[in-house]
Parts: sequence; C-alpha cells; structure tokens
Amino acid sequence: MTVDRILKGRRALVTGGGRGIGRAVAMLLARAGARIAVHYATGREAAQDTLDNLPGQGHALLAADLGDSAAATMLPGRAAVELGGLDLVINNAGIYEPHDITGADDQVWQRIWDRTLAVNLTGPAQVIRGAVPHLTAAGGGHVVNVTSRGAFRGEPTAPAYGAAKAGLNSLTQSLAQALAPRGIHLVAVAPGWVDTDMTHAFLAGPGGEAIRAQSPYGRTVTAEEVAEVVLLAVSGRADALTGGVIDVNMASHPR
Repeated sequence: MTVDRILKGRRALVTGGGRGIGRAVAMLLARAGARIAVHYATGREAAQDTLDNLPGQGHALLAADLGDSAAATMLPGRAAVELGGLDLVINNAGIYEPHDITGADDQVWQRIWDRTLAVNLTGPAQVIRGAVPHLTAAGGGHVVNVTSRGAFRGEPTAPAYGAAKAGLNSLTQSLAQALAPRGIHLVAVAPGWVDTDMTHAFLAGPGGEAIRAQSPYGRTVTAEEVAEVVLLAVSGRADALTGGVIDVNMASHPR
C-alpha cells in the first residue's frame, strides 16, 4: 500500500512502540501522516530513539505499566492530551515468559501466569476501554490488537501467552460488534515468528533454523510486513475487515 499521507491528521497511540513490531508500526503510520504517541513500559531509551526518528512532527512519548489496570485505562487519555485527540489505537505491547506447567514452582507459575494475562490481555482491554470516549469524540476510529499465531497452534512452554493472545482475538471480535454503533473498527493481526527483541534469542539459537523451516519460504515474517497489514487495517480503505483476525505467518501455520 502506498503511504501517500493517507493518515494525515490522524492521531495514534502505539503501545510497545520502542522496538520490533511497535517501532515498525509507529514509523509507517508516521510516514502516512499520523502523529504518534509512542508508549513504553521500561525501555525508555529505545522508545526515545523511535520518537527521535519518526517522520513528521507533533509526536509524544508516554510511559505506563500495562499490567496496572488503572495505568492502562488512563493511557489513551494521556495520549489524547498530548496529540489533541485520538483516532487510532495499536495494542502491540506484550511479554513472553516460559513457564512449563509440569516443571514450574507453584509461586513462579502463578506469578508468570498473572503477569502475562495482565499485560497481554487485561491491559489491552483496559486501553480500549479508556480509548472509547476519545475515539467516539473523533467520530469513530480504529483499533488493532496484535495477537499471535500461538493463539491457534498453542504455546506449550508458555501457555499464559497463548491463552492471552487467544483471548485478545475473541475480545477483538466481541468489541467489533459492541463498538460498531460508535463507528469504531477493531481488527486483530496475528503474526507468526517475527525477528524482534522478544524473539531474537530463539531465532539466533540452535533452534532458529527449524523455526524458519516451518514456513515453505524458509524465513520468518519481518516487523515491516506486519506494519503494512496494520496500516491497511487503520487506513479506512478496508473497514470490512472489522471483527477479523488476520494471519501474517508466511504459511507456517495455515488455518
């Protein structure tokens, strides 16, 4: 898709915007004319670097722990203050921490389970909840939830991650119906393996070749490819996608 200022004047919140998919999305939306609120939890340096390199002007940097429901709910309002309103929300931030159900200590298991669902599912839900008044005031808007192939194929060594992403797919479908009267469109984008900070150790390790071999193309998806799908979903040119879950996985797990 051409990025010929199709989002000129739009105001976007990108969670987890400092690295990987979030950074690629922020860059592409800014190239398309949007002003971006780059969110981060702990990686301020990376988020600042993203901000400093965004095309255009009027962008902002916001910190929040999305595992804190109150902070997640307030984040869109903070973005709206910085940007003068809000039109687009990209729920990209997430965490991944292995926790084998047969091997983890009970306290460790519970801690990882609770934290993963808080950041990867409850957090995005609260962000959307906080965004609804601002999107409504703008006459409608678009929300993209970045989920995962793991929502369909399972995550045997990180079941909370798979469960949270499956829940986020379902949340997308539910809220696409609930928020349609307000002109708010929701889409889930479910990538396969993407070479980002979160996955780099896996892809660079001894199992990396086997991961790439899961695709008949012998490679993983790039963050930029995911960003292109996000751009389509928020462009206003494909609003029939609302309520959909878009696979972006190089045919590594066809459904």
